Amino acid sequence: MTIPSALTIPAGQVDDRLRVVLEEYRAEWGQLDPLFGETIDLLSTLVLAGGKRVRPAMAYWGFVGAGGDGADPTVANLGASLELLQAFALFHDDVMDGSPTRRGEPTAHVRAIADHEAATWGGEARRYGEAVAILAGDVSLVLSDVLLADVNAHVRRLWNDLRIEVNLGQFLDVVGTARGEVPLTTAERIVEYKTARYTIVRPLQMGAALTGRTDLEESLGNIGTPLGIAFQLRDDMLGVFGEPELTGKPVGDDLREGKPTPLLARAREAASSGQADLLSNVGSNLSAEQIADIQMVLVDTGAVADVEAQIDELTNEALDAIARTPLAGDANERLTELAKFLSSRTN
Repeated sequence: MTIPSALTIPAGQVDDRLRVVLEEYRAEWGQLDPLFGETIDLLSTLVLAGGKRVRPAMAYWGFVGAGGDGADPTVANLGASLELLQAFALFHDDVMDGSPTRRGEPTAHVRAIADHEAATWGGEARRYGEAVAILAGDVSLVLSDVLLADVNAHVRRLWNDLRIEVNLGQFLDVVGTARGEVPLTTAERIVEYKTARYTIVRPLQMGAALTGRTDLEESLGNIGTPLGIAFQLRDDMLGVFGEPELTGKPVGDDLREGKPTPLLARAREAASSGQADLLSNVGSNLSAEQIADIQMVLVDTGAVADVEAQIDELTNEALDAIARTPLAGDANERLTELAKFLSSRTN
């Protein structure tokens, strides 16, 4: 699927800014101790490995839509900060989820565990690997905050809201995964807080607020909320049915982890007793045959069709909100392009 220019335009600026920031910190800290440099290297490996740069794109078009100059370095700085925050979340998520791969490559904690085992260092390899990844994520979190040291008070408030919301959403996700059979209302709340606000709503609003404008906040929220939910629902579908070569994750990975998604909640509500028995295996080390059986249950209960219909409805709601919002430059066109891409992507 072709990546739209609405993503690639801000991504290039943000990648350049990230390289500069990480090289500066690598030089500063690496000269004090080579191990400090290794921490930045871990961070650079993840941050510069690619990704769609959705959050920086939303910040960029919120900024441009509010009348900002797309070449202004302050919006690239905001985008870089959002990506460093995302790296923090990914380091920690991979540890919490026990994920073996990220974007088709071994995750940071898995690589660190392998290093520990190969060198026969002291202590437990698993605890070492997880500690290394968590600390690298913590460094990324601090750097993300440093980059926003000079923003105005309104951007800072939105930044604080974003960080609290994503962590509360992640808490619900962790608890829901452990307890199982999360009701649909809770699954939908996880989507709103962990993804919609974090990925779409707050970046859009922060970009606009960076220009000093606050009058667009409600309108941008009306765009971002349905689009962010549609984005996550598509991600949930890919987590169950996606091709590993496209998603970078094993097929059915979300089913093995027991992710409390609206897709799964809908299937449980509609399942027969036999289908419920199959769904009870979610969250365990599923075989390929078990994953195929659960996929069939998700289809047969109508959960897949319901989620696909909801994605279409939410996308149209976001498109209508974009059309109603008076934005500067080509921001309306670009956000329309993004909305269609994000809700129908294959990776």
